[in-house]
Amino acid sequence: MSLLPLIAALAALSSAASEPVPSPGPPPMTRPADGTVFSRLVVPDGDGPAIEAGVWSPPGPVSGLPLVVISHGNGGDFRSHEDTAQALARAGFVVAALTHTGDNWRDQSRATDVAARPRQLSVLIEYMLTGWEGRAAIDPERVGAFGFSAGGFTVLTAAGGEADLSRIAEHCRAHPGFYDCRLIAARPVGPETPRWTHDPRIKAVVVAAPALGFAFTRERLAAAKQPVQLWQAGSDEVLPAPWYVEPVRDALPTKPEFHRVEGAGHFDFLRPCTPQLAAAAPAICAPTPGFDRAAFHLRFNDEVVRFLKDRL
Repeated sequence: MSLLPLIAALAALSSAASEPVPSPGPPPMTRPADGTVFSRLVVPDGDGPAIEAGVWSPPGPVSGLPLVVISHGNGGDFRSHEDTAQALARAGFVVAALTHTGDNWRDQSRATDVAARPRQLSVLIEYMLTGWEGRAAIDPERVGAFGFSAGGFTVLTAAGGEADLSRIAEHCRAHPGFYDCRLIAARPVGPETPRWTHDPRIKAVVVAAPALGFAFTRERLAAAKQPVQLWQAGSDEVLPAPWYVEPVRDALPTKPEFHRVEGAGHFDFLRPCTPQLAAAAPAICAPTPGFDRAAFHLRFNDEVVRFLKDRL
């Protein structure tokens, strides 16, 4: 799959439902048809650009709810896993998903700055627990994280992992046509040792099709002791076996709850596409032959909800 059409497809996936980015101030609250409450936020990030985020939560006065933060893949935004966020909110979670600054459909300028992603995720957690107007509803001891693709790498790092980025050069010499290697060739990773951000408030992690899995070893994942639910697409053409999911599965200090979804492609972890969106973004919406994305998401979301209910 070529790089530029894929980025364009990701842009279409997000922009099809896009709205103007809100200015700082009281967030607008809406009640989607599914009964959850949705707000779109701007999260301060020090001297840098503010972080765009979306929050889904149950309606009514509530307290003691678990928080789940969501990290999207390369080129996505906070809506990339909207159906999963809604399922979690219906089940009694507060869900906050961010748009990663510099790695989204509008801006790819920091697409390979992998250390920025977990730092931004931690900023989101801090804001939700200390700055969000609905923070009284959240139990700060019950925080989980969900990540897909580059977002999977993000949540593993935030949970304590420290990838060995020196492995990238050898990997990409052997597999120059892989999506991540073409992205890195276009925007090389800096030679300096990254400052990884870990967030001990994260108590459980869901990871789908993690990027840069080959860069994690047992030593490098030793501190990620949280329960992990790990998902693999059996026909992943973007991050193919055995270089991404398998190294993570084998290196985690605690055996993960592992799900291999036979017949699924990489993008089948994204929300099902509407007909309009499928026409605009065929690269990521085209049906995987013999696989029903909509039916899969019913089971996928149920399993994610079950796991996080059990672990938080």
